[in-house]
Amino acid sequence: MPFKFEKTTIDGLTLIKPQIFKDERGYFLETFKASDFGARAMAMIFKQDNHSMSDKGVLRGLHFQLPPFDQGKLVYVVSGRVWDVTVDLRRGSSSFLKWHGDELSGENMRMLYIPPGFAHGFISLEDETHFLYKCTDEYSPDAERGIRYDDPRLGISWPSEEIHISEKDSQLPFYQDMEMELQQGI
Repeated sequence: MPFKFEKTTIDGLTLIKPQIFKDERGYFLETFKASDFGARAMAMIFKQDNHSMSDKGVLRGLHFQLPPFDQGKLVYVVSGRVWDVTVDLRRGSSSFLKWHGDELSGENMRMLYIPPGFAHGFISLEDETHFLYKCTDEYSPDAERGIRYDDPRLGISWPSEEIHISEKDSQLPFYQDMEMELQQGI
């Protein structure tokens, strides 16, 4: 198997380390293989791929989509570094509203599989960081939601004082302000 799958402290959230084949020409790695993921009960069909480039201090998130358009995501960094954060929004989960953070980089080449039912965001730790993610459903503007990155109820420790967010993300609500809607959706 070209992948090493590691459980995190949150059920279903999986850190993935691909096998990297290096030689004098550079390197090669597989970023997804249906048979290997399926053998780990992670069979999925991806319907959309996204690629963002961010400079140091850019924070994107915390984003998610409501059912039936909720997305599982396989995320990784091609170049640069991010602090990647997920928040479990699955009601009834033993890790409900808990967050998990991991450094993903072009150097460590680790990936993270985020199941549906999680909010997701990241902060770029270097200029020109290229972040890719495969999604199990397409983007749906009507189902799009988000939670403020600095929500005190979540208590996320972001590793940077320098934070740049979009106007749209600065207007995201705190969890408590959208709790009723989420109780019906996720």
